[in-house]
Amino acid sequence: MSSKLVVNTKLLLTAVLASVIAFPPAQAQSVQANKSSAVPAGKARAPVVPQRYRQNRMPPKARQYYAVMWGVDSLAVKSVESGEIIRFTYRVLDAAKAKVLNDKKNEPSLIDPGAGVKLVVPSLEKVGKLRQSSTPEAGKVYWMAFSNKGRYVKPGHRVSVEIGPFRADGLIVQ
Repeated sequence: MSSKLVVNTKLLLTAVLASVIAFPPAQAQSVQANKSSAVPAGKARAPVVPQRYRQNRMPPKARQYYAVMWGVDSLAVKSVESGEIIRFTYRVLDAAKAKVLNDKKNEPSLIDPGAGVKLVVPSLEKVGKLRQSSTPEAGKVYWMAFSNKGRYVKPGHRVSVEIGPFRADGLIVQ
């Protein structure tokens, strides 16, 4: 009796597996056939391109806050140079409000609470600090580079950038 049960179970499992494998392609073909018949003759459809989920989008309220309070938008943090450097970029909308971000007296830092690190802008002998500190102009994009020696900060991490009184929280490293 138990051998019949094992044989019946194997047959049932085989039938279910075969129907799962065979049925989706047939269903997909019938759906495509129905869609192609709905297209008028002589008109070609554009190919469907899947869109990627953009997790680095900043909420509209946050963008509005940085634009109104600090005169900047398009805040972005990106891992470059094989992860050895983290680049922070921003676009200036109001030069007077954004002056704080370019002030040489304000030491910038990038904080990753998940990794437990605080990165700083390195200073090279002949080049100086790896940041732009000229007088900001509206419409221009500015950057600064943080040293990520040890590669603690990785793409996908949420970080904060502090420059004097300015603080941008929840930026996602690309």
